[in-house]
Amino acid sequence: MKDSQDIETLTLFATCPKGMELLLAEELETFGMAITKTTVAGVHISGPLEAAYRACLWSRLANRIVLSLSREEGIETPEQIKACAEAIDWRDHLPLGKTLAVDFHGLSDAIRHTRFGAQTVKDGVVDALRRTGRERPSVDPREPDLRLYAHLHRGRLMLGIDLSGESLHRRGYRRELGHAPLKENLAAALLVRADWPARAKAGEALIDPLCGAGTLVIEGALMAADVAPNLLRERFGFHGWAGHDEALWQEVKREAEARASLGRKRCKAKIYGRDQSPQAISAARANAMRAGIPALIDFQGASVKQLSRPDDLPADAQGLLITNPPYGERIGELPELVPLYATLGARAQAHFPGWRLAMLTGNPELGHRTGLRASKQYAFKNGPLDCKLLLIELDQGQAKASEPESTAPSKRRIVEGQPAADGQTHEGAGSIPEKASHQASKKPAAQPSEQPSRSEGAQMFANRLQKNRKRLKSWLKRSGESCYRLYDADMPEYALAIDVYGDRVHVQEYAPPKSVNANQAQRRLLDALGVIPEVLGVSPEHVHIKQRERQSGKAQYQKHAASGERFQVREGRAVFWVNLRDYLDTGLFLDHRPVRRLLAEMAPGARFLNLFCYTATATVQAALGTEAEGGASDSVSVDLSNTYLEWARENFALNRLDPSRHRVVRDDCLRWLETAGSEFDLIFLDPPTFSNSKKMDATLDIQRDHVRLVELAMARLAPGGTLVFSNNQRRFALDASIAERFAVEDISAKTFDPDFQRRPDLHHCFLIKHRAAV
Repeated sequence: MKDSQDIETLTLFATCPKGMELLLAEELETFGMAITKTTVAGVHISGPLEAAYRACLWSRLANRIVLSLSREEGIETPEQIKACAEAIDWRDHLPLGKTLAVDFHGLSDAIRHTRFGAQTVKDGVVDALRRTGRERPSVDPREPDLRLYAHLHRGRLMLGIDLSGESLHRRGYRRELGHAPLKENLAAALLVRADWPARAKAGEALIDPLCGAGTLVIEGALMAADVAPNLLRERFGFHGWAGHDEALWQEVKREAEARASLGRKRCKAKIYGRDQSPQAISAARANAMRAGIPALIDFQGASVKQLSRPDDLPADAQGLLITNPPYGERIGELPELVPLYATLGARAQAHFPGWRLAMLTGNPELGHRTGLRASKQYAFKNGPLDCKLLLIELDQGQAKASEPESTAPSKRRIVEGQPAADGQTHEGAGSIPEKASHQASKKPAAQPSEQPSRSEGAQMFANRLQKNRKRLKSWLKRSGESCYRLYDADMPEYALAIDVYGDRVHVQEYAPPKSVNANQAQRRLLDALGVIPEVLGVSPEHVHIKQRERQSGKAQYQKHAASGERFQVREGRAVFWVNLRDYLDTGLFLDHRPVRRLLAEMAPGARFLNLFCYTATATVQAALGTEAEGGASDSVSVDLSNTYLEWARENFALNRLDPSRHRVVRDDCLRWLETAGSEFDLIFLDPPTFSNSKKMDATLDIQRDHVRLVELAMARLAPGGTLVFSNNQRRFALDASIAERFAVEDISAKTFDPDFQRRPDLHHCFLIKHRAAV
């Protein structure tokens, strides 16, 4: 070791994720570093080489430790960058015959691509070495001996040596990732903010009830056992640096190995990882094994519903519950997440009085579903997502957080028409408000309830669902229908359409007007999603939600998912495939149930044509007809969508319809009608309200174009036949010229079963015949 007076002080820069700068600065001071300045996503520091080695080995929060060689102002052009690189004597840093790579960060008016910036720095390094008589070094972008670091921001250029090599958050133990894992240094930062290091020294317990691949509990175990987070790493960036002191490095490493050996033996903290996924638990165990601390963590399969104090913990044991639940970035995930958060809050409060709950969330309204109030909140970035770490002190007497519920009605829009299926972690987020306007009963209880309480609005919504079920009960029993609409924005504050498909539920949220606060709208949606499984007795994973808004452009053809998850439902004599997950519509328009029933009654012996056939459910009913008289003799079903036509074929096969008698045709219905020569006894014309599919020659607007459509359909209608014309344009008005030329009967009022009678303008339906046949 050198005499302290001879020890060189190095200028260094440590990088980290945004939001962790102050924590990193505090950590670096413990390694013997002096803090010069903190900046966005980094800390400027100085210290001896030994401290730099300690930072690379021991930092739980940093991404990189960079040896700063040059910091210049007013740098904008490639020529200036190259000159800065040339000014450094690289012989002091790059050993002869070693490879290099340049990581360039930042942009300027002249540097539009980081690869170009890296190339410019590399050229400067090469030219500087050539002037000294050295051979041109080779570039190895993947595994270089020495990695250079360049950062350009607002004319300030920093050049240096990356002493870390690979990012320090990659500890080396996590090969089994699981689903959406936290980066290791973010997990460590959450634990530090939750005061886990002090709690671990006191022998407290740590539990992650949604541990996934185990990152939080593994990082917690490394802290509790005093294990350097990068002790597993065989190579750092400084190993290829000419200034590397191997003897000093080995001394620092041996000290860390001794501390780890002693720390594992002396660790008093009990650590538990729980997850309902067997695959996640298997991955977590494998990761803990590679981290060298498998004996310190108890991994078991368990759902949040089973969360309770581990049997081996003393009754008076204190500890930390910490978790990173999913945030519901896609709306379709919400039905399962609402009860998850509610259950987490209820179980935590019931079984862990006196503990602390630390929860990272990127969704403020989901965080509110725990029903618990955060005493502290910290902003973090989880990748691109702004998140909040909520610190909640669990206490039996704690008042639950609640939100004021506005009673002002809000109007929502329902989408008109039938879109085709072809073609298709935050600052300020995650907080749980402190105010409570609607609180549950204040009666003292010996034990807190494990059932999440409902807000006043949620209870009113639940009451309405129960009222609607009671109203429809006798009709459902009499008709035998298993697919029906239960609720359709009955309460303006809860602007949803809720359809039941056997033991599954399809929820559509109508697009709110701009006057409705987005957070309030989501709060009510989550209220509803928390109530629906309870009231209807269905599993949350069988509740599927989508947002309905006016479709335009390519949006109306997009798939929402690609699960391929479908199931069979029965309607009268027919059986249909439905898919509640992948498309905006499900494959079965429930409001047209009476129209399909009418077609079945009119179809025996008829030649049937179905235009804009969608999944051809009307064709199936017409082909099956009535039990007494049978169905249509043959049929043609026309649509432009390959997806829908394949769905139609599968519906035909499901009902054992002969494909030689019941054909599907892919074509633009207008074009097909203009060229068709066949006549039909019964035609069903059910066009979308609007369509601009690329497969069509022009856009379709039903109000504008219905006269032409009806005229073409009537040209194909045999004498004595009937055209059933239907559409979902709310404000549709039949052109007077049609009634002048043909016999027209508006039967719209007769085509609504009890589940749709609250919406008499949901669709319009007309029977149209040739006058000569009347």
